[in-house]
Amino acid sequence: MSRLEALRGDFATVQRMLRGMPRGTSHAEALSAFYAPQARHYDRFRERLLQGREALIERLPLADGARIVELGGGTGRNAEFFRSKLDRVESLTIVDVCAPLLAQARERALGIPQLRIVEADATTYQPDEPVDVVYFSYALTMIPDWRAAIANAVAMLKPGGVLGVVDFHVSERRVPDGFAQHGALTRAFWPIWFRHDGVRVSSQHFPELRRLLPDHAFVEARAGVPYLPFGRVPYYVFVGRKPAMRRRLSSREKYSQRLSR
Repeated sequence: MSRLEALRGDFATVQRMLRGMPRGTSHAEALSAFYAPQARHYDRFRERLLQGREALIERLPLADGARIVELGGGTGRNAEFFRSKLDRVESLTIVDVCAPLLAQARERALGIPQLRIVEADATTYQPDEPVDVVYFSYALTMIPDWRAAIANAVAMLKPGGVLGVVDFHVSERRVPDGFAQHGALTRAFWPIWFRHDGVRVSSQHFPELRRLLPDHAFVEARAGVPYLPFGRVPYYVFVGRKPAMRRRLSSREKYSQRLSR
């Protein structure tokens, strides 16, 4: 792509972003109307904005034959961050409600045999059987009922399975030791800045993830914003493990435990 073509693509994307997310329609219709004019340029423009995606995928534990689901996967760009590790997995299913972005994902799937594309809601989609890994990449802030999306993701995981998230966020007014404390301007500015385009930057996603999955690792950082030279938006990378199911003890084992007390 020439520099002129790249600038034209940026212009089309920024123009659509300035117009904002359409109102008064369903979530799927609003996403389709918003992203259709920029779908071809989506990946290149957001490569500079959506940081931490590769770091998230590097942190996901992948056993041979793993089944993976990306909720809110859009164009499927994140599949390419797996590189050769994708050869070892059974499937990577991309789930989204935005038809124009999924059209890009279907083109990408022509060269990635493990990639499966499903047009469905992240809050209700369930695979045929539990999966090993689920992840969200800058999707939770786009999903109105994000609590339902997280709960659905945890529900589709096998016991011991892993949930990964990378997304924008701002901190609460007070945070526990070890977490980044954002100033009042940061906490106010970024939710307002992104809300126009349907991105709901929140202080509540991260605490909810920590509450549901106490066994987790996280990283907090900041990313630059294209054409906003002094803007550094906070984001986080979270990887949590679903508790393993405890094996039910037999009557003999229960009896043995009582005798040993």
